[in-house]
Amino acid sequence: MAKEKSVAEKNELSVEEKLRALYNLQQVDSKIDKIRTVRGELPLEVADLEDELAGLETRFQNIKAEVDALEESINDKKNLIKDSLTAIKKYETQQDKVRNNREFESLSKEIEFQNLEIQLAEKRIKEYKAAIITKSELVTETEANIEERRKDLTIKKKDLEEIIAETQKEEEDLIAQSQAAEKKIEARLVNAYKRIRSNSRNGLAVVTVERDSCGGCFNKIPPQTQLDIRTHKKIIVCEHCGRVLVDAGHLHG
Repeated sequence: MAKEKSVAEKNELSVEEKLRALYNLQQVDSKIDKIRTVRGELPLEVADLEDELAGLETRFQNIKAEVDALEESINDKKNLIKDSLTAIKKYETQQDKVRNNREFESLSKEIEFQNLEIQLAEKRIKEYKAAIITKSELVTETEANIEERRKDLTIKKKDLEEIIAETQKEEEDLIAQSQAAEKKIEARLVNAYKRIRSNSRNGLAVVTVERDSCGGCFNKIPPQTQLDIRTHKKIIVCEHCGRVLVDAGHLHG
C-alpha cells in the first residue's frame, strides 16, 4: 500500500514541482559530472599502464626463457662435441689395430663423420651465442621499459588516489542526493531524463533559458514558447536538441 501511495504522490505533483525536481536532479548530477571530469582520464591511463606493464613483463619472461633455451642448446652441442671427440679417439685407436684397408677406411669414414658433426655443432654454437647477444639486449631494453612504466604507474596511481581521496566523500554524498531526488520523480520522467543525459556530450538534460536561447544548444527560443516555459503549465523540450527547458529563476528552492 505504501508503495502504491508513493507512486500516486509522484503522479500528483504539479508540473512546476516536477520541473523543480528535475532541475534539482540535474544540478546534483552536474556536480557529480564535474568531480568525474576533474578525475579525468586518470583511471583509464592507470588501466592502460597496468595492461602495458603486464605485456612487457610477459615479453620479458618469454625472452628470458628463449635465452635459457639457447644456453641449454649450447650445452647440448658442447656435450655432442665431447662425445664426438671421444668417438674419434676410439676410432683412431681401433685404426692402429686393423687387419686390412677396408676396416681402416670404414673407421676413417666414422672419424670424418664425427668431425663434420663437430663442425656443425660449432657453427650452431656461434649462431646460438649471436642470438643470445641480441636477445640479451632485448632483455635489458625491456627491463628498462618495465622500470620506466612502473614509475609512471606509481605516479599516476598516486595522483588518482589523491583525487579520489579529495572527492570521494563529496561524490558519495551527491550520489545519495541524486538517488533521493530520483525517488521524488515518476519513473517515466526519470527514464526520459537519463536518456537525454546519455545522448548529451555535457550530460545536460535540463537546461535554463539564457538570453532567449536554449542553455544546451544555444538555439533561439520563440517568445511564445518562453512564455509557456515561465508559466510551468507543461513540460517543454527544445525543438532542436530535445532538452527539457526550465525557467530557473522560479524553480530554486
